[in-house]
Amino acid sequence: MTDKVDNWHKLARYDTNIQGELHANLLRNNGITVSLQALSAIPGMNSGIVLWVQEEELAQSQRILNNIDTDGDVETAAEALLNSMSDAELGIVTDNQKDRTTPNNEGGKA
Repeated sequence: MTDKVDNWHKLARYDTNIQGELHANLLRNNGITVSLQALSAIPGMNSGIVLWVQEEELAQSQRILNNIDTDGDVETAAEALLNSMSDAELGIVTDNQKDRTTPNNEGGKA
């Protein structure tokens, strides 16, 4: 059992789920724990989302979100987020990460 009390604070509300998810991922990439609350119980309904963060991360979360360019569109924001993420965060396996113990069949018998 931990001594930490869940002390969640409402950080932001977004009209579309994609905006909320993009901003939640941005916060997570900065080491902040985020909880998402969909505003509809119907799966796939794009009715908006609320972001919640712990009290000790509230100020840092607000600073990060305040530095987002809101004049751009969602596609531009998504592209910027993807460009800021590493291959590992995106689930892309590079040559250095491949398991070298698996033999390949180049030039050999199958």
